Amino acid sequence: MEAIANLHDPLSGVVVVLLADFLRQHQGWGWLRLVAGATPYKEVPGLTMVKVMGSGHGGGFSLRPSATHQGLICTFTHLDLALQFLDSPAVQAYRSRARECWSGVMAVQSARGHWDKQAWQASSAQSLGEPGQDGAQAPGPFAVLTRASIVPTKAMAFWRYAPAAQADLDQSPGCLLAMGLGEAPLVRQCTFSLWQDTASMLNYAHQGAHQVASAAAYKHQFFSESLFVRMQVLQMAGVWKGQPFQFDNASPLGAAAALDTAPVVDTPRLELSHV
Repeated sequence: MEAIANLHDPLSGVVVVLLADFLRQHQGWGWLRLVAGATPYKEVPGLTMVKVMGSGHGGGFSLRPSATHQGLICTFTHLDLALQFLDSPAVQAYRSRARECWSGVMAVQSARGHWDKQAWQASSAQSLGEPGQDGAQAPGPFAVLTRASIVPTKAMAFWRYAPAAQADLDQSPGCLLAMGLGEAPLVRQCTFSLWQDTASMLNYAHQGAHQVASAAAYKHQFFSESLFVRMQVLQMAGVWKGQPFQFDNASPLGAAAALDTAPVVDTPRLELSHV
């Protein structure tokens, strides 16, 4: 069941995601990022949340940890501050030590659930620059973030379903990028995926191994807390698994268009779950 006691105020703004696959000689530096956690980012302007996360083997969603793959998930009060962070020495330190690195800035379109007892809200026009007029439907890809706290006594049952669902995700038509992340081994898991269109995401969500895993998660209540977030990509850059990415729609008008895309079906069985 979703944890609802002692909830914090909802989180609003824009989201920054950074994915890194460190060069072998910089694995130690990456390990120290995990140990330090949020501490190095306390003075970053506009930062409201930061999660430094490890990953499974090859950047996937598996019990075998990766020695080189990491993710950084942040929320900012304003688009300008998020873009400023991506140009900062802190982010450049990741890029200069990575074999591959991907970064993106995103507007939240819809969210359901909680992370550390905190709900997320759709990005406001103010956080995107207070545009003077509404935009048309935003072009470009969108991203999905799912995370869950797994009930410890049900962790092994959960992990019986996860590898097959992750394998299907990596090969799913329309999925441009996917990475498994984790705050803690086995029980605090997260998936970030980038999609070409809604139809591709829904086809993956209610077919095959993912549909089986999702049904089991709801039936057996694997999660004590969970969050599903759909986001419009405003800007992204980098290379991931040999594929270059470049997209920029982060002007105020372009960002405003991210608020006007077609509504997302809010039916849990039609969305990506946390496996």
